[in-house]
Amino acid sequence: MQKLIQTDNSKTTLIVRLMVGAVFLSEGIQKFLFPGELGAGRFEKIGLPNPEFLGPFVGSFEVICGLLILIGFLTRFGAMAMLVNISVAIISTKIPILIGSDLGIFQVGKFDTYGFWSMAHEARTDYAMWLGSIFLSIKGGGKWSLDSKIFIINTQRR
Repeated sequence: MQKLIQTDNSKTTLIVRLMVGAVFLSEGIQKFLFPGELGAGRFEKIGLPNPEFLGPFVGSFEVICGLLILIGFLTRFGAMAMLVNISVAIISTKIPILIGSDLGIFQVGKFDTYGFWSMAHEARTDYAMWLGSIFLSIKGGGKWSLDSKIFIINTQRR
């Protein structure tokens, strides 16, 4: 548990936490607000199995982990979970755009163009969230996080 909450003393980590946490929280909420476009309906369109379960499950997970990241509590856990989440999103939606065809069960969407530049455009937020999640997995929540406060309290008790 110590390694999960241990963090550096950086104040600027807050900026990355706010970016990553807010985007995942927002995307999770939208999976419930717009299930046909962003939740189960989207998951069905791209070929994910059991979209009626996966839509709310992924949405809930994004809300919970987004909040954890925002408040800086179990930041590494939330970031690692979202790293898996965004990796699946990239594989299931962006790689088919790159190759211009379906990839196994994952169906390519309809775009004017396919290939690297089309994929790069569509993946810009995914790429930022992927790198931000890696950063938080390595660094932790930073100075202004609950992780930092808990870690300080735990080390003072020793």
